[in-house]
Amino acid sequence: MFESTVQFIQDKFQTKGLIPLHEPVFQGEEKSFLNKTIDSTFVSNVGEYVDQFEDTLAKYTGSPSSIAVMNGTSALHLSLLLAKVQSTDYVITQALTFVATCNAISYCGAEPIFVDVEQNTLSLSPVALQNFLEDKAFIDDMGICKFKENHRTIRACIPMHTFGHPADMDPIVSVCKKWNLFLIEDAAESLGSMYKNQHTGTLGSLGALSFNGNKIITSGGGGAVLCNHDFYLKGKHLSTTAKQADNINFYHDQIGYNFRMPNINAALGCAQLLRLDYFIDKKRKLADEYKKFFEGSSMQFFTEPENSRSNYWLNTIICEDQNHRNDFLEYSNSQKIMTRPAWTLMHKLPMYEDSITDSLENSIWLQERIVNIPSSATFV
Repeated sequence: MFESTVQFIQDKFQTKGLIPLHEPVFQGEEKSFLNKTIDSTFVSNVGEYVDQFEDTLAKYTGSPSSIAVMNGTSALHLSLLLAKVQSTDYVITQALTFVATCNAISYCGAEPIFVDVEQNTLSLSPVALQNFLEDKAFIDDMGICKFKENHRTIRACIPMHTFGHPADMDPIVSVCKKWNLFLIEDAAESLGSMYKNQHTGTLGSLGALSFNGNKIITSGGGGAVLCNHDFYLKGKHLSTTAKQADNINFYHDQIGYNFRMPNINAALGCAQLLRLDYFIDKKRKLADEYKKFFEGSSMQFFTEPENSRSNYWLNTIICEDQNHRNDFLEYSNSQKIMTRPAWTLMHKLPMYEDSITDSLENSIWLQERIVNIPSSATFV
């Protein structure tokens, strides 16, 4: 099966050379927009493309507003600041995620709590979330969710749309409302993915996107916060060093952050947004071909969850067990096909090893079996 899988991937990408996991595609207006930006000299935090990128992104996702920032991690950090997450707070998220989710929580002085994922979404389980809160939390007289053991505040919840596949958001929204948790979506990987015909990142109060070089579209480095108009005004102020509008004087009314996306990155992002639907269509076609290829094999191809339309950012297979996974990773990479396991679970990292968790049964099972396979929109 390993040999036939390698042959299939080589045929799809028409090379026996290195096949990356996910590479960007620049075949549109990227050079034109970048040259225009360079000619204007407005390559930093001021320029027409920043506003255009924010407006186009908001319209595409159906979000009232968006705030363009320098990367997905700063989008998460800014979202947590807008949610008023502070030192000694807890934030519930999943252990099966990229480390940026947890690092952003730590930047606020808060601590993550890790709750299990579902096998059919790879994302936060609403059942595990509800069970954890019923067992470990309570609502105090002020309506604030508290951890029973030490009465510290559980302020927010961050489900992550893993590999672009939407989490089961309706019950997660319901649980968060019941327990007064501020809901932030880590939609870094899911631009273009829909849950019940609504774009990921718009079902919670805030959504964080990433446009890193390996995402479905890229601005080189970049991220964005999807939000309502009130959060937009507050977030844009915070992300531009909290400087009061003044053509002459420099006056900052609170501690701010230099998070603003540079105009040159926004120019690249604007050009890529023009091609987003094409990329999604190509990637869904590739996923369909993978699905047909792996049918009946020892490696299960992961398909989009029910009631969802995924961008299939990273195509994913589930191996029989950890040894099977390791053997396939070793063989495929030896054949110049870039395959990767899922991230090390967050509670296994030294800085988060003392974090509160539930059993994480599904997270552990999946982490031992997941392999991501080449997913670029460059296949033939």
